[in-house]
Amino acid sequence: MTSAPRVLLAPDKFKGSLTASEVAAALAAGIASVRPDAEIRRVPVADGGDGTVDAFVAAGWERVETIAPGPTGVPAAAAYARRGDTAVVELAEVVGLVKLPGGQFDPLGTGTEGLGVVIADALDRGATHVVLGLGGSASTDGGAGLLRALGVRVFDDDGRELPSGGGCLARAARIDRAALHPKAATARFTLACDVDNPLLGPKGAVAVYGPQKGADAEQQAFLEAALTNWANLVGPEFAERPGAGAAGGTGFGALAVLGAEMRSGIEVLLELLDFPALLRDASLVVTGEGSLDAQSLHGKAPIGVCRAARAAGVPVVAVAGHVQLPPEALRAAGFTAAYPLSDLEPDTARSMANAAELLEQIGARIAQHEL
Repeated sequence: MTSAPRVLLAPDKFKGSLTASEVAAALAAGIASVRPDAEIRRVPVADGGDGTVDAFVAAGWERVETIAPGPTGVPAAAAYARRGDTAVVELAEVVGLVKLPGGQFDPLGTGTEGLGVVIADALDRGATHVVLGLGGSASTDGGAGLLRALGVRVFDDDGRELPSGGGCLARAARIDRAALHPKAATARFTLACDVDNPLLGPKGAVAVYGPQKGADAEQQAFLEAALTNWANLVGPEFAERPGAGAAGGTGFGALAVLGAEMRSGIEVLLELLDFPALLRDASLVVTGEGSLDAQSLHGKAPIGVCRAARAAGVPVVAVAGHVQLPPEALRAAGFTAAYPLSDLEPDTARSMANAAELLEQIGARIAQHEL
């Protein structure tokens, strides 16, 4: 190639190892070591889960700091991204599993009140469009905490307001929406999500994700009954909607009460970042995540990036700790090549510990073979 190549780096995080920004930085260093003339642009991405706010901040959005209750109610620092009248709020950043004090599960008592506090802050600062990234939730409360923080009141049969947590929803008998935050009633809510689980049943929030949040068999049965009661009270027609079971049923609460729209997380992110404009002069796109496997094909960030790149006629390669897709599946997805770290370091623990150094080497290989 005679002219300077323009490389767009758009990786997701390598979970448990590096953030998306750190992945992009390591790849950039490796590419520059071989092609110092390359014009490299870093656009770290996410699919609505952890890292979503950081992806927007890296793209130049304002980072807004606030304080909000974590999943157990303990106040902690939280942040969201904002540009103009649009705010991007990440559930994992506020009430995610990573926010559990000491990593101790509380499947019946954890809630999403903090998420509502952050959304209220964004609305009070003038946001009229709230993009809510769902994923990594520590609770299974059907979005009740989120709604309570926005003014919805939930009562039992005796007229007492219910406390936080999914377990108490078994006693929910009445909701009062009269005090809903006035700006929440007029704002537009977009749910950025990469799962399509309904609220209830064998593919629902409890059955699929309850064990990840520490719920044993007895607690799962209790939570399923509690969410069934909650759904019947709030809007049973929303319980079967794809994504209603996302983030412990937070999707359901937002769909039923806030009139939210459910969309693919990576598609929302690429749209808001005006990704097609970034692709116009690109010679190559590099994307990836910790493991590129069959699950990646169902709405994960690298596939979204790949589709956008291919639609623009730009070749795209993948990087990953492990690539578990056969070559024909990679080609069918649109990738021209894949570069797994396991080719350099087969031991997973060592690969994760030395991911940045390995990614630099991968970046150099990409520069040698693709530019």
